[in-house]
Amino acid sequence: MRASNADRERFSKILHDAMSEGRLTVGELEERLDQVYAAKTYGDLIPVVRDLPGHQVVPRLQQPLATPAPNRVGGRGTSSSAIAIMSGSDRRGPWVVPPTFNAIAIMGGVEIDLTQATFEAAETVIQAYALMGGVEIRVPEGITVVVDGIGFMGGFANSVRTQGPPGSPVVRITGFAMWGGVDVKPPRRRKGRHGHQEIED
Repeated sequence: MRASNADRERFSKILHDAMSEGRLTVGELEERLDQVYAAKTYGDLIPVVRDLPGHQVVPRLQQPLATPAPNRVGGRGTSSSAIAIMSGSDRRGPWVVPPTFNAIAIMGGVEIDLTQATFEAAETVIQAYALMGGVEIRVPEGITVVVDGIGFMGGFANSVRTQGPPGSPVVRITGFAMWGGVDVKPPRRRKGRHGHQEIED
């Protein structure tokens, strides 16, 4: 591990304390300080104080940085709505989601798959309306999902509840479901069975 300035200062203090206690002469102090400030790695520092009290110095490890979220923000929205009236509609594959997206299902079904999607803005609102129909939204890992829709003789079901790392996109799913439902789910997963690929719902 590379030595930091803070590491060198701590080792320098051990040397100064040792000189004040009579364990090192001024000449020895200067010689060892030269070694401390020339050290490139933490391992180079250890031998300088190995014969002195306080040599069991634990390196001050920096807090690990949060894993950066994949670059999923950027571009212009390619589609602003999906409407299904007694039919079906879907948005999937690589596409750019605009800041506001409307999903309307009336006696039909809408499927929105965000697995390969990117987002025009850091925060996206999906307004889902289901009347005697259903809206299914597939959400990948690594983004923050907030669901706060209202159901009347229908409902909003969230089976992901993901919290992405700092800086990750935020998707807020809101709207209204009456005699219908809005389901927020993780991506479909493929698993092998008897040598064949099967899609897990």
